[in-house]
Amino acid sequence: MANLNAILAWLPAVCWLGLLLLPWRPWLNGETLDESALGGSGFDHSSLTVLIPARNEAEVIAATLQSLAAQGSDIKVILVDDGSSDGTAAAAHTVANIDLTVIDAGPLPSGWSGKLWALEQGIQSVATPWTLLLDADIQLTPGMLAALMAQAINDDRQFISIMASLRMESFWEKLLMPAFIHFFKLLYPFRLANSGNPRFSAAAGGCILLETRLIREIGGFGAIRGSIIDDCSLAKQVKALGARTWIGQSHGVVSLRCYPDLQSVWDMVARTAFTQLRYSAVLLLLCTAVMLGMYWVPALGLWLFAPPYRMPAALAFVAMLAAYLPTLRYYRKSSLWALAMPVIAGLYLAMTWSSALRYWRGEASRWKARVYAADSIS
Repeated sequence: MANLNAILAWLPAVCWLGLLLLPWRPWLNGETLDESALGGSGFDHSSLTVLIPARNEAEVIAATLQSLAAQGSDIKVILVDDGSSDGTAAAAHTVANIDLTVIDAGPLPSGWSGKLWALEQGIQSVATPWTLLLDADIQLTPGMLAALMAQAINDDRQFISIMASLRMESFWEKLLMPAFIHFFKLLYPFRLANSGNPRFSAAAGGCILLETRLIREIGGFGAIRGSIIDDCSLAKQVKALGARTWIGQSHGVVSLRCYPDLQSVWDMVARTAFTQLRYSAVLLLLCTAVMLGMYWVPALGLWLFAPPYRMPAALAFVAMLAAYLPTLRYYRKSSLWALAMPVIAGLYLAMTWSSALRYWRGEASRWKARVYAADSIS
């Protein structure tokens, strides 16, 4: 029994200290880009087209397009209206000072996700050397477009992806959204993804700048047509061509998507959580053991372990807080939110199990009233 207690007490501490000491430091914010960072003034907008897939985005599309208009005059924008029923296209046409083309998406073919089908139709009209893939809810601060291009050119990158700053205003957003980015970075370490090693790749699909030729060279979006996690799939395909990719964070790329309650966050996470685990029950069980062991055992051990084992539990708990604090500081949130990490981890684990249960019931993903069957998507 003493040996079991020692393992339960020390193993999380060793794991957390090991995470903090990893040379690529996935818990830090070393890969960032903001509008003033690279001084991208003088950027020629004629070399770029912004491609936006949109499905029922009337509430946010005008703000997104207005932020593009603030980047410079007559930015080329192709908006693919993916069967919207809320007047998305009409809202887009109210924005001035952009060169806007609206394309109506055709019927969704079997085996395609709606977003990728919309992008596939839109890319056919892109004639510029660079393309910015932008989600309909992503707002760029002034100068951000030039900073993206400067990062690509100055660092010789053909693919730039930015993890948008998520909305963190409601209680549930403050509790869960910083952790969403924290967990993403642990799962897809940015420094490794930015290396030349083709085994490591990552992207955040809300904002991706890439050379247009890369899309043609991988065979169009049809190469990843059934992918639920399409951003990382695209980065993997592009990196396999030998292109240099880069992913980072930014305060200048802002998501307008609201998550006012727990259910909205739950549905967002459950949409892809089991996909991250490759629909594997074994990986799900392993994930469960890791999350409980890393987050709950240290917290409970502070109260339940015998005195000799409380010290390693406290060490693990402090290391857990230390790993999360840089994310909270980057997004200017109180450090006290770190104390809720066991609860946050428990909620994300429950969302992952919810995602698995949906998959086993035949639903791989759900978005904007469109359900993808488990046997028709990857």
